[in-house]
Amino acid sequence: MGAKKTSGKRKSSGKKDKRPRLGQRTGSSFAGASFERSQVLGSGTQTTKINVQAYAAVPTALNSLPGLPQEFTGRDDEIAKILSILDPGIGSGAAVGSVAGLPGVGKTTLAHAVGHAALDKGWFTAVQMVNLRGYDPTPVPPEDALEALLRALGVAAEHIPPTLDEREGLYRSQLDALAREEQRVLILADNASTSDQVRPLLPARHHAVLVTSRHTLPGLGARLFNLHPLQPDAAVDLLHQRLEVADPDDRRVEDEPAAAEELAALCGYLPLALQIAAALLADDPDQPLSERVRMLTDAGTRLGGLDDGERNLRAVFDECLTRLSHQEADLYRLLGLHPGPDISTPAVAALTGQPADKITPVLRQLVRARLLAQNSEARDRWSMHDLLRVHAQELARIAMDRGRVPRRRYEQARTRLTDHYVRHAEAADTHFRLPGEAVSTLFSGREQALAWFDAERENLLAATQTYAGTQTAVDLGFSLGRYLEWRRRHQDMVTVSAHALEACQALGDALNLAGAWSNLGSALVKLKRYTEAHDAHQTALDLFKQTSDTHSEATAWNGLGIALSGLKRYTDAHDAYQTALNLSKQIGDTNGQARDWSNLGTALQELKRHAEAREAYQTALDLFKQVEDTHRQAIAWSNLGTALQKLKCHTEAREAYQTALDLFKQTSDTHSQARAWKGLGSALQELKRHTEAREAYQTALDLFKQTSDTHSEATAWNDLGTALAGLDLYTDARDAHQTALDLFKQTDDTHGQAIVWNNLGTDHRGLKRYAEAIAAGEKAVAMLAHEDDWALTGEAWAEFATTLNASGADPSRVRAAWEQSAAAYTRAGDDEAAAASRANAEFPPDAGP
Repeated sequence: MGAKKTSGKRKSSGKKDKRPRLGQRTGSSFAGASFERSQVLGSGTQTTKINVQAYAAVPTALNSLPGLPQEFTGRDDEIAKILSILDPGIGSGAAVGSVAGLPGVGKTTLAHAVGHAALDKGWFTAVQMVNLRGYDPTPVPPEDALEALLRALGVAAEHIPPTLDEREGLYRSQLDALAREEQRVLILADNASTSDQVRPLLPARHHAVLVTSRHTLPGLGARLFNLHPLQPDAAVDLLHQRLEVADPDDRRVEDEPAAAEELAALCGYLPLALQIAAALLADDPDQPLSERVRMLTDAGTRLGGLDDGERNLRAVFDECLTRLSHQEADLYRLLGLHPGPDISTPAVAALTGQPADKITPVLRQLVRARLLAQNSEARDRWSMHDLLRVHAQELARIAMDRGRVPRRRYEQARTRLTDHYVRHAEAADTHFRLPGEAVSTLFSGREQALAWFDAERENLLAATQTYAGTQTAVDLGFSLGRYLEWRRRHQDMVTVSAHALEACQALGDALNLAGAWSNLGSALVKLKRYTEAHDAHQTALDLFKQTSDTHSEATAWNGLGIALSGLKRYTDAHDAYQTALNLSKQIGDTNGQARDWSNLGTALQELKRHAEAREAYQTALDLFKQVEDTHRQAIAWSNLGTALQKLKCHTEAREAYQTALDLFKQTSDTHSQARAWKGLGSALQELKRHTEAREAYQTALDLFKQTSDTHSEATAWNDLGTALAGLDLYTDARDAHQTALDLFKQTDDTHGQAIVWNNLGTDHRGLKRYAEAIAAGEKAVAMLAHEDDWALTGEAWAEFATTLNASGADPSRVRAAWEQSAAAYTRAGDDEAAAASRANAEFPPDAGP
């Protein structure tokens, strides 16, 4: 039974062998060498045991790249980054790159695009591709991947050895042979799940390998690239191009641009989801994009709406979980209970009931699987792609529906999470209360509390909405108000206050009901919804009166006064503040008295009782000093500066604003600093120090931009324009005022627009563009009269009269404008200004800018 032996030497043909070209067969024959082992049995007898092993299905490696889909878009930056490591001029070693990303993000198509770009540059002789099917139930083993690559490189099947080590050696020898002939191959190893799958495919030198995987594969020593979803514009472009491929006349994206943007967002800008959505739309050419958006809007059915019969996004995500450990899959499902867009490590610890150091490695594994992302700047924060979060939520609901025991476990996890947020929110809120009140040691101070609120704001808002009608909504609603006011998140204030109120009503919580009405009223005032705010504060006042809670009753009277001021009922506001002050005095509440004096000063100022307003502000300032309330001292100094300006004490006003500014800097209140700079600029302008005023207004503008306060930014642009006009820089002034006008239009502030039109008239007059100046002046007087702002109407008529005079208009028209100015000032109660306008009507001043 012995096999015939052959000589170990080969006869030479006498000619030097040429190295094989790509596609030629080469190598020794290993036919019949699939022996597992051989052994000698008995005397002189050799037996051979032959085993045939069934491998997984052999993948197909192609000699050429497939064409890119026509809708491929939005990946220029990624292609350029990957190409930077494939350039043959950067070194003689093998170039290895690894592209990782979540399922459906387009890793394979990107790899194809890189291959085409590299071929176009002439960097490679060929591109060979192998699909490792790393996330299939039976991934391709590396020996099978090598078999496919060896065949593609021209090795006959009968010459391919059976073992991994032998195949790896032959593979590298083939690549070395090509390298000696200055041929370079790019290997695309697609869909790898482990480094072990890829490591045998790495060449020693000269060639390149690009790997795609859902996991980061740090063990390869490759350059790592993280592939993210498309940018919004590119996602919409993908939809448009895919529909256009199906039907060149399809104009739905152009016809419904807003719906297209919303659809792209609902698809999470994920290429696979976008392709499925486009396929469904192409299959129903009469379906409007807005209808498809409505079908996907419900997060509970969004994944179900991303199934075109061939591709199912939910199935793709489900398959991802098969590669996770039990602990990883359980954490993924638990994260579906979290209502917000991201989560901190301490919150995850609360959710799972495990210490942070125990749960962090599991979080890292989910990051490696691309089912979670770690914030690159805040390393203790984690987030999911929108569609993965929907998937996790679905799985959490399914788990809870399996029975009483899992439902109880998930409910306990949710309770731990909400308790974590409530406890920290209440603790952080103590650092925003009045001086002298106890503060929580959970945070070292206001800065740390503020940082926590900033990081968790969206999660807290989401929790308030998710748990509407529960105690959680009450607790978070009362804890968030001061912070949201500090950050000027006024719409958020209304939202959480409304949820707290509804929860109090649903729970029958009479104790907190009045406070909830009061908080809602204060929030509505910030949005200038004064009528609603008045009703809310009146309701709160009526409820507080029933409780005999004098302190809270005083607070309600104060809130009612603010709403009345907003309604321009200044006498009623004055009376409400006075009542609040009397109640605060009655119970010896120094903080309350300081607050009430300050608001009383504002009402007096609106009533043109400027001297009394100055005294009220001074009293408030003295009381705020007593209670060592730095922030409110700063507010009082700023208010005092305003009163001093009305009294034409501009030097003292400048000093008051400067003091306010210095104090606001101590409290890190950016918005109030901006207001103080604005006041300082106004005082400097009155002192004719226009250059310094310009600098102050510019600083105020920069700070307002930081706080995203569009309305205040508009006022700052307007003030800056006025300072520029004072420096005779009328072109710059006009541009600044035009910007202010555009911003006031965004905020629907017609009064602000009227003021700017008046200033634009002045700018155009300075530029001697009289027709435009007259048109602007006409707009200003009409709009200000409509607003019943008679003081500014008088001023606008005066500016208009000056413009008419400078333009050479008929003297009777100039005189009529001055008379209108006098009449408006009279209605405003400003007799001095009215007399000046009447004098100008009789003896018009010299024409000039």
